[in-house]
Amino acid sequence: MTSASNIFQTRLNTVATEMEAVLTQILPEPAGPQSRIMEAMAYALLGGGKRLRPFLLIEAAKMLGADNKGIWQAAAALECVHVYSLIHDDLPCMDDDDLRHGKPTVHKAYDEALAVLAGDALLTLAFEILAQESVHSSANVRLKLISELASNSGTHGMIGGQVLDIYAKLSEQSEALITHLQALKTGALIHYSAVAGGRLAGATDADLGNLSTYADALGLAFQIRDDILDVEGDSNVMGKRTNKDAGLGKATFVSIYGLDGAKEKAHKLGEHAKNALRPYGKKADILCATVDFVLNRQK
Repeated sequence: MTSASNIFQTRLNTVATEMEAVLTQILPEPAGPQSRIMEAMAYALLGGGKRLRPFLLIEAAKMLGADNKGIWQAAAALECVHVYSLIHDDLPCMDDDDLRHGKPTVHKAYDEALAVLAGDALLTLAFEILAQESVHSSANVRLKLISELASNSGTHGMIGGQVLDIYAKLSEQSEALITHLQALKTGALIHYSAVAGGRLAGATDADLGNLSTYADALGLAFQIRDDILDVEGDSNVMGKRTNKDAGLGKATFVSIYGLDGAKEKAHKLGEHAKNALRPYGKKADILCATVDFVLNRQK
């Protein structure tokens, strides 16, 4: 491992550890007759995951010179939305997965009804957090964070992508459709991660444009790497089932480009993402190293 990748991995681990503490603080204490839902929320939210989306938000803000408690709270809200989406994605009516981060999925550890409600509760908690003045002193900034999270996670973002994924017929799944689908399903929250970090740091329109270009390329590269790992990844390392999409008859970037072609496509997207951050020089080192991490990750 090179010195640069060592620095990146140390930073990623540090943020993940500190984010775990923030997430623990924002969760409601299990109490009263509804304590079981609070336990399910904690089960899903704590103790697993790369925390990549909050990491991107925090590092985008830091690149532009901001690092404060409010940024971490916004990052925690974002992770709540991401985890809610995973809980629902794992349900039998969707991807029907039994394992997530090496442990039983929420509907397996509890039941389907509680899994749905735990996801719903995390989603609503995210907006409760973002509305707080401690996130940012400007109500306009908080409103922008809330509205953009809603749009990126809603019918024109993550949920819209999930709908396309569920209902698109295999015969209709072209390169253009798969790219659009994954730009919504996976890419929208990654886009939000970088842009929200920029907004919290007082980014200019030019900054927001650069962060958008970076995040959009990174999001597609992330999904291509996911598709590659679904084919050649180790389920024990990944902590979840592999060969899932092929088993469901879904078109993926690998089925469209081939394994080598998918790797080349991801590499080109990675270079495009890095090029978007050239104006920031060394300040962008961590975000550029994030691209290498995404392209080479094993889980």
